Amino acid sequence: MSPDEYCQQKTAQSGSSFYYSFLFLPPERRRAITALYAFCREVDDTVDDATDQSVARIKLAWWRNEVAQMYGGTPTHPVMLALKPHIQPYDLKQEHLQAIIDGMEMDLDQSRYLDYPNLKKYCWHVAGVVGILSASIFGITNPQTLKYAETLGLAFQLTNIIRDVGEDARKGRIYLPVNELQQFNVTAADLLNARHSEKFEALMKFQAERAQKLYDDAFALLPKEDRRAQRPGLMMAAIYRTLLDEIERDGFHVLTQKISLTPLRKLWLAWKTYVRG
Repeated sequence: MSPDEYCQQKTAQSGSSFYYSFLFLPPERRRAITALYAFCREVDDTVDDATDQSVARIKLAWWRNEVAQMYGGTPTHPVMLALKPHIQPYDLKQEHLQAIIDGMEMDLDQSRYLDYPNLKKYCWHVAGVVGILSASIFGITNPQTLKYAETLGLAFQLTNIIRDVGEDARKGRIYLPVNELQQFNVTAADLLNARHSEKFEALMKFQAERAQKLYDDAFALLPKEDRRAQRPGLMMAAIYRTLLDEIERDGFHVLTQKISLTPLRKLWLAWKTYVRG
């Protein structure tokens, strides 16, 4: 299996919404974004699949070194071998890839966030930076496009947090800010014991409104001249925002189930966005 094939398999197996937007890219950009996404999956799995935190830290340290090796010209992992040819053409910065690993390490260091500014810092590492790197691969002519991509990445991450509240709580992680739980009189025990209530719905509506505003802010930041190149991000946004709408229509019943869109619906949303241009 070639490095590119390895990344393709890793991305397809994930079932992520991102996969559908990659299908519409020219081959070279598709290979680059697939390698980037495979890297994100590898380091994320390092933390999610770990039963021993010390082992996870050792693996993340290995990935840090592997990223440095890639920029030094001697990577060994298939993902790094696949990503290496795209560093220069798309101006992918080492500090951004290292920042993603920093975000994964944050999951080992803390499972609660006191307030939104602290949560936002975490989201920047695990999603905002990914947005910046992705936009660079899709193609930019105006630097403001990077701000759009960073904001859109944050919107995606907040959507994920809303969708995964119950699943994350069962893993011992609560990403909803502590001061906002207190504001709506929802306790950590309510989440851990999957106690759905009007108070919980109000809290989640507050979270959804913040995410929706970020989508609006991102779209407002996207320069007209880069809109066509950035269509993959807009496809992802169409899928993620539809998911957020579905969660809200369902009354935020996310403590006991994971709401998702069918693959066919994701493909349809991606295609509609692509055709719209």
